[in-house]
Amino acid sequence: MSAIDDKYSALGGPGGFLGPPADAGAGSEEMDTADRRGRCRDFERGSIYWKSQTGAHEVHGDIRIKWAQLGGERGFLGFPMTDELGTPDGRGRFNHFEGGSIYWKPETHAHEVHGAIRDKWASMGWERSRLGYPISDEKQTSDGRGRFSDFEGGRIHWTPERGAEVQSRIDD
Repeated sequence: MSAIDDKYSALGGPGGFLGPPADAGAGSEEMDTADRRGRCRDFERGSIYWKSQTGAHEVHGDIRIKWAQLGGERGFLGFPMTDELGTPDGRGRFNHFEGGSIYWKPETHAHEVHGAIRDKWASMGWERSRLGYPISDEKQTSDGRGRFSDFEGGRIHWTPERGAEVQSRIDD
């Protein structure tokens, strides 16, 4: 048994929300990740990733799709550090990754937040802050000098000179 097998069993195995292994037979076995830094296994409704530094964690649904679009474990977010969890406000879901987080709720969909912008949002209380949930991924400003993420209740704007600042209006 591996850490992935243990996690899968803890999540209910074939009768759990991940379902049975994907494509039973070919490609359904545990395998090295493309970067050879960890292991993974795909199931009908999600995947479990393992790396010695992070442990075994599942990713599924729209959060898994967004993570894959951003390069999965080879992207800037890296490996998952949590399973998908419900948010404290009870309206959304999230996974934390080595390099940031992805937050989702039905009305806003899945968006990543990372770095100093994530740190600022976290210091305010995450989705329970006046900013609410992210409604965009982090983007570069039109002048190329900074970064920003839009939230339901405003924007966090970052520049090297001023760091991360909250703006109540969304305008670039």
